[in-house]
Amino acid sequence: MGTCAVRKDQGTRVNMSWSTSLQKVLGLVMLLQMLCSCAEIHLFVWEEQPEGVKIGTMARDFLPPYRLLMPDMHVRLDAMTGDLYTTTHPIDREALCPQQPITTGACLIQHLAVAGPNEELIKVIVAIEDVNDNSPRFPDDVIHLSIPEDVAVGTRFLLDDLAQDEDVGSNGELWYHLDGADGLFSAEAGPSLVVVVRSPLDREVQDTHRLTVIATDCGVPLRNGTAALVVEVTDVDDNCPTFRPNSPKSAFIRMDAPKGTAVTRVKAVDRDLGSNGIILFSFSPKISERSRALFALDSGSGLITLYGAINKDGPTEHVLRVLASGTSCPPAVTEVTVSMLPAASQRPVLKIRYIAEHRDRAILIEENQAPTVLAILELEDTSPVKGAPFIAGVVPFLLRPQNGNYLLLSSKPFDFEREREYQVSVVVNDGRLPGGREEMVITVLVQDINDNAPQFQLPHYQLDVEENNVPGATLAQVRATDPDSVQNGEVAYRLGPGTAAMFSIDPVTGWVSVLATLDREQQEFHSFTLLARDNGSPALESTVSVSVHVLDQNDNEPIFDTPDFIFFITENFPRLGQVGVVGIRDADSGDNGQVEVQVLNSSGAFVMDNAQGTLRCVAEVDREIQDRYELVLLARDRGHPPLSSTARVTVFVEDVNDNRPRVIFPASNLSCLIVSPGTLVGTTVAKIYAIDEDSGMNSDISYHVAASEPRGHSPFLIDARSGNVMLSQALLLRDHGLHHLFIVVSDSGEPTPLQSAVWVNLLVNETLEPCRLSTVPVPSRFKQLAPRKPVCEGNESEVKYAQTMLFVGIGMPPNAAIPFSFYVGFLRKGNHGESQGAACLTSDPKTGPVWPSLSWMKLSSRGCDPHR
Repeated sequence: MGTCAVRKDQGTRVNMSWSTSLQKVLGLVMLLQMLCSCAEIHLFVWEEQPEGVKIGTMARDFLPPYRLLMPDMHVRLDAMTGDLYTTTHPIDREALCPQQPITTGACLIQHLAVAGPNEELIKVIVAIEDVNDNSPRFPDDVIHLSIPEDVAVGTRFLLDDLAQDEDVGSNGELWYHLDGADGLFSAEAGPSLVVVVRSPLDREVQDTHRLTVIATDCGVPLRNGTAALVVEVTDVDDNCPTFRPNSPKSAFIRMDAPKGTAVTRVKAVDRDLGSNGIILFSFSPKISERSRALFALDSGSGLITLYGAINKDGPTEHVLRVLASGTSCPPAVTEVTVSMLPAASQRPVLKIRYIAEHRDRAILIEENQAPTVLAILELEDTSPVKGAPFIAGVVPFLLRPQNGNYLLLSSKPFDFEREREYQVSVVVNDGRLPGGREEMVITVLVQDINDNAPQFQLPHYQLDVEENNVPGATLAQVRATDPDSVQNGEVAYRLGPGTAAMFSIDPVTGWVSVLATLDREQQEFHSFTLLARDNGSPALESTVSVSVHVLDQNDNEPIFDTPDFIFFITENFPRLGQVGVVGIRDADSGDNGQVEVQVLNSSGAFVMDNAQGTLRCVAEVDREIQDRYELVLLARDRGHPPLSSTARVTVFVEDVNDNRPRVIFPASNLSCLIVSPGTLVGTTVAKIYAIDEDSGMNSDISYHVAASEPRGHSPFLIDARSGNVMLSQALLLRDHGLHHLFIVVSDSGEPTPLQSAVWVNLLVNETLEPCRLSTVPVPSRFKQLAPRKPVCEGNESEVKYAQTMLFVGIGMPPNAAIPFSFYVGFLRKGNHGESQGAACLTSDPKTGPVWPSLSWMKLSSRGCDPHR
């Protein structure tokens, strides 16, 4: 194996897509290259570029023709120029080099080519450069993180759920930040996903935080990927038990009450969860032994009951000091004063008969129920005097007497979401005895009904998503709350009827996702409804509208109306004239859809007017110099990165009659040909050859004799098409001598034919001497005559005759003419005899003949005076 000489060239961007079959072909090429000794050319090309972009050339170092040994549908080689171009099949670096490390950035493809007559073998190595065409992607749409509520501010949590980006280099370097953290969390800037606690957490205030993790690459333009971050704040034992404000401070019991009679129940709360929220009730060691022996306290419920027999001679009041203890807190303390009431024979006694539903000596009543009878209270009292019972405190209940008893009624409908439990204290005072008092505490529990529909946090959701999203990408999380309890407050989400199948929602979390890749050019806005439904019976639900705006990406290249434009203009086209309209469109919006067109290969004759969308001519065009222009238009949008396309334009320059016929032969008005007197009739004696640089009818030339000398019948005539001068009659003795034919050469142009003229000089004589003229012939009719009237006053036939005579100056070739100035005289025949007129004609060897204007100049004694 030989050592390859290395040549480097620089390419431009390319847009190509690779397949598995291509990799197999490339593998075969690489195997062949290992077995060959060859020259090398190094090129580079950017991925994702349009067709027709030049990668590089082989022509700098090798001769044509050029050929790739193995055809490649992604690279086209021009056999004559050696230029390599992209094709319609795009290159995708990530598909070509799927296992390439992010840090290296080296993705190479190799081709074998031959060049030159000897077919020299060349290795063409193309480096595929990465463009930022991939967004970061997280492995899961939702990342879960559990943090204890007592975590210290500044604590860092390193997550393993890193996003991946298939691009390389800076295009694949990722940085993370959080959205929706409200100052509680942040992402530590860097390539790792580190969540930092920025403020103290409190589970009892908020137990779940929903954020969005955004991974941003360092490419141009920046691309983002998102995932939902759900932070669950776990409970710690950071709350101690406290007694509720409505926990009773006093209670009453009859002295003849049996053991096990409920005295009262203390109430405490701990905001922690599970084992951290367990409360244990106990009597303080400081209460008296008598009280401890007389009363019992349930450690779990806080219910105080009569435990021993009441001694009538004992104290009438017992102060019970109750402790509420947690797992690691100092106990909360409350005091309950229990007053001893006289026995039933001495004190009033209340008995209750339940009418409403009840359970465990508690009345159950549904919320929103109209005022109704709950129970009947019977008052038993053997004493001659007894007081009327009443309800202590302000509660929505009342007592109504009925047949010696009392009805306990609710006074208004209850609202479970505002108050779930009431303690109704019914008191009877006996005024005969001090402290003669009976109190009954009735517990009323309000039962929840499903009277609240879930309510969304927002009245309308406006969501934005970039097109070309990854299928399954999450858009946002919607939340609806229901103040009802248990299943009545359990919310499930679903899509409203008629929602496109491309959208979905998690029924539990409310995360809205899009299952398909969106295309803004197909549909920019999507609208649908979401429903939140509770689990009550009957279930209640609410709806909210969702609008999804698909944001544009620069994913559409400009498209010309046709790949080949053809326009026609006439030569001498006015400068800045509109050649034609170049139709182009870009389906993207904003800057991505703003397109500028430029002419790539123009020499300056044509430019694009992007404001009008037209091609304009800015230079003089002459068909005789160039009859067509082949242009290449490049259309580029203003996206990042910009996309472009090309089109060909052919501008045909149509001919106008701007060239007079040019006499090639005879070359001089002084040339002379000898005609033998014995020449036969019909013989061609001379040839007029003229050309016209115009085309079509403008170059269709005809010949005719405008004048001849000597005047009279000439024995010669000319063929109008061929220009052949022929002898038309037998030559006589009188025909001997010089004959001057004034030949007018005319094209057939429109609207006015252009003409030239030439003298054909023929000498009829038997001589061998050459025939030469020293001066240009002047017809006898052109002799100077005194002017009588301007030619303008002549009739139409006279003017035409004078115009015909003027062609004498036009047809004089520069190499035979010298500067001259003369006038043309003529006779005008009218009703009153003949009159004379004249016109001036000048010529210059450099500029050629000069026409007189239609306002004829007067003759002077000094000849032609152009200023008169």
